[in-house]
Amino acid sequence: MIVAKAWRGKRYAVLGLARSGAATVRALVAGGAQVVAWDSDEAKRAAFAPSPLRGEGWGEGQPSNAAPGTAPHPTLSPEGRGLLEVAPLDDLSGFDALVVSPGVPLNTHPLAAAARAAGVPVIGDIELFAQARADLPPHKVVGITGTNGKSTTTALVHHILKTAGVPTLMGGNIGLPILEQEALPEGGVYVLELSSYQIDLTQKLDCDVAVLLNITPDHLDRYDGFEGYAASKARLFAMQSAEHDAVIGIGDTLSAEIARGLSGKGEHLTKIAPGVCMDQSDWPTLQGPHNAQNALAAIAVVKALGVSEVDIDRGLTSFTGLPHRMEQIASYAGVAYVDDSKATNPESTAPALAAFDRVHWIVGGRAKGDDLDACKPAFGHVVHAYTIGEAGPKFAEILKDFMPVENVGTLDAAVRAAAANAKPGDTVLLSPACASFDQFRDYEARGAAFRAAVESLA
Repeated sequence: MIVAKAWRGKRYAVLGLARSGAATVRALVAGGAQVVAWDSDEAKRAAFAPSPLRGEGWGEGQPSNAAPGTAPHPTLSPEGRGLLEVAPLDDLSGFDALVVSPGVPLNTHPLAAAARAAGVPVIGDIELFAQARADLPPHKVVGITGTNGKSTTTALVHHILKTAGVPTLMGGNIGLPILEQEALPEGGVYVLELSSYQIDLTQKLDCDVAVLLNITPDHLDRYDGFEGYAASKARLFAMQSAEHDAVIGIGDTLSAEIARGLSGKGEHLTKIAPGVCMDQSDWPTLQGPHNAQNALAAIAVVKALGVSEVDIDRGLTSFTGLPHRMEQIASYAGVAYVDDSKATNPESTAPALAAFDRVHWIVGGRAKGDDLDACKPAFGHVVHAYTIGEAGPKFAEILKDFMPVENVGTLDAAVRAAAANAKPGDTVLLSPACASFDQFRDYEARGAAFRAAVESLA
């Protein structure tokens, strides 16, 4: 577990006790902080009950003279651990910070507004990690953001470092919460996938290498327009020291503008231009133009960290990819079935369509916009489309002038229809260009349902 001496004796409010929130509470208490935590889900609160938390590794818990619903007494347990109370966060005065999960909308949540009114900083677990860095063995941090491709690039950087024998951990918006993981030995590299939401909650993360892959419209309900969303991404570089490295894809206007603003970095700035031709034949899980860009960004990162060309080549060749991201899950009668459920907007679906010659495209769900314009350049690769979910009727109407299309409604029906139409050499591709929440818990559940439907064909 990662902890900071700076937390000792301070008072934190923690909103949300899901995976990252629970890890945050455990780390803060282990670091000697006083924590008042809350979650609207009774089951998540119960995981930290009863209070006082005697004998559960939390220290002494709430003193017997504390009134119900009040904060713990500001003393540490004899073991030097902090104190925890699970209680509603009705009054934020006197807290050193409010720690929230990235899912809390800072622009609309009343508690975020209350914190601002009380002068209490609103932060996340990545900011706590940044505060803990001074207490960790000497290390480096890579921060990777972008609308699309950041999970693959994060995992690829992590894999190449492991291949090269460099101690490394992966966290942030991927894998285990970073505070829950054990600190790396000297010379280690923390590789963090960072959403714009996480960057919004971070003030002091000075990445040794910061990466911006691209910026396309997304999450605009949380920002003051597209420019506000881009400004959030740009903050990753504003937190950097001048001598640290920046890697930026310049395939879109706003990313290119951010790169121009960092031109003073000189040799510490690497620009990844679009459309670079590469031989990807030895990288089985890194196919398509979008993965060429992801690979170029990862190569730039690990070169900045001193990894050799030999280890880079070994890592690119042996990378197995991530679930639900261009993942081939089966091949029946010469037809490949590919799960790209993570593609939740048209911009992330477009390169998947372009990666295959003959595509049976399963598309739809809860739309993030009103069009599929970003996918149009790859429409020529689609031999048949099958629309599903809330967006199904609208998308079928959009696509009917470009390709044969059926509004089949459900994922299972789409798989069966595509399998009936596909010929040897074709690809049945789930790349929905939509969120999953109309029919599934999340994109992972949607991908699992796709796999089950495909396996039922055997």
